[in-house]
Amino acid sequence: MLVVVGALVVIVAVVGGFVLSHGHLAALWQPYELLIIGGGALGAFLSANPSKIVKASIQDAIGLIKGPKYKKQDYVDLLSLLYDIFSVARKEGLLALESHIESPEESPIFTKYPRLIREHHLVDFITDCLRLMVSGSMNAHELEPLLDYELETHHHEAEAPAHAVAKMADAMPGFGIVAAVLGIVITMGSLNGGDTSAIGEHIAAALVGTFLGILLAYGFIGPLAQAMESKVKEDSKAFECVKVALIANLRGYNPKVAVEFARKSLSSQSRPSFQDLELHLKGAAA
Repeated sequence: MLVVVGALVVIVAVVGGFVLSHGHLAALWQPYELLIIGGGALGAFLSANPSKIVKASIQDAIGLIKGPKYKKQDYVDLLSLLYDIFSVARKEGLLALESHIESPEESPIFTKYPRLIREHHLVDFITDCLRLMVSGSMNAHELEPLLDYELETHHHEAEAPAHAVAKMADAMPGFGIVAAVLGIVITMGSLNGGDTSAIGEHIAAALVGTFLGILLAYGFIGPLAQAMESKVKEDSKAFECVKVALIANLRGYNPKVAVEFARKSLSSQSRPSFQDLELHLKGAAA
């Protein structure tokens, strides 16, 4: 929602300042300049990126309105899920997790958390890591770099749409110059027998093209790309939380301490308090 608010502030500040300085608002309405800049940037964006990046960029931009994917209650559920898994492994052994890993949608542990079970990437990450722990005799030092590689790959793929939009923002001033040059070409063509007022209008339109390219780049598309990247980093905390918990459990910490390690890895704005998690775990146990 802050993305929308920020965009409105940019519009009000720029347009308001122009009007208050006795500018004519109609002079800024240059639809053909917008067509050149927007169409050129969109075409370059489609040419530079595969279809999955284009679709993901649209989805991520829309997702900014909804806010972070994982709320505080989701992290409470995630930590509780990890606690339940570690408790079963501690009481019955790692082999007892095999049925839960192979069919998480039918597992009584996973199905306790319907919101999380719909997050297929997160569930797959958890089950894949547990599968390594169950089927292999990997210690914490061996598993940790493997999880780091997987997280790095996940982050790279998740940030690709934001980077693509950022590159489009970098190109917007260039397309603004293209629009301005084309406006100058039109102006030069009207010098032969053209009246002064028409020449002035053409030059104004050309300058508006440069203005729009810079404004769209730094006022709208650039901040949009930055917001998309920030959201990806915030959403990736769930995966890092799982990694920390698994490594702590593999190092021999009891389930409650391993989950506390994971809780500490979360950002302060989304981290549930110790008391909230404790009450949730006691309620689930009851």
